[in-house]
Amino acid sequence: MKKKRSILRCVAILTSILVTGCGEMTGQPTVDTQVSTVASVQDSTSEVQDIPSIVQESTSEVQISASKAGDKEAEAVLEDGIYSADFMTDSGMFHVSEACEGKGTLTVKDGKMVIHLSMASKNIVNLFSGLAEDAQKQGAVLLQPATDTVTYSDGATEEVYGFDVSVPVLEKEFDLALLGTKGKWYDHKVNVSNPKLIK
Repeated sequence: MKKKRSILRCVAILTSILVTGCGEMTGQPTVDTQVSTVASVQDSTSEVQDIPSIVQESTSEVQISASKAGDKEAEAVLEDGIYSADFMTDSGMFHVSEACEGKGTLTVKDGKMVIHLSMASKNIVNLFSGLAEDAQKQGAVLLQPATDTVTYSDGATEEVYGFDVSVPVLEKEFDLALLGTKGKWYDHKVNVSNPKLIK
């Protein structure tokens, strides 16, 4: 009897061990489950890491759209009127009179813009809207000078040449060639910007 009880106890202990062991086994994920769980975590992490790049791409698209909108505004034609506008060139030898403080008088009518420039002297004989090469071709329309009288801050006056120049676009460079007293044409880039309504 004692042997049978000992055997029964051993069987009960083994059974409980096996049951407990299986319970522990069933409580742990299989290798496949662990792999898929790690993959899911990695996918989630990569999605989170991708968020900044998505935000950056969206921001870039907004900036591009804003830039295009700004370009359209710059290209927009002013309302009819007379404006004071800055006149800049690519050369210190080509500029308006010091009495004009770097500005010309911009007239806008029916969508067309023309700026009157009082030059620094009478050394510029003609201007041409375009390249020097084209200015020398037969049939080229040269801009003829008028005689302007400018007044300096000290009250002194001087006679200089003035020109009316068509302005194709504001805030952007365009070609304007000039002919000097020595009979040679020169290419220049000019820019008309910052118009302020006078009347």
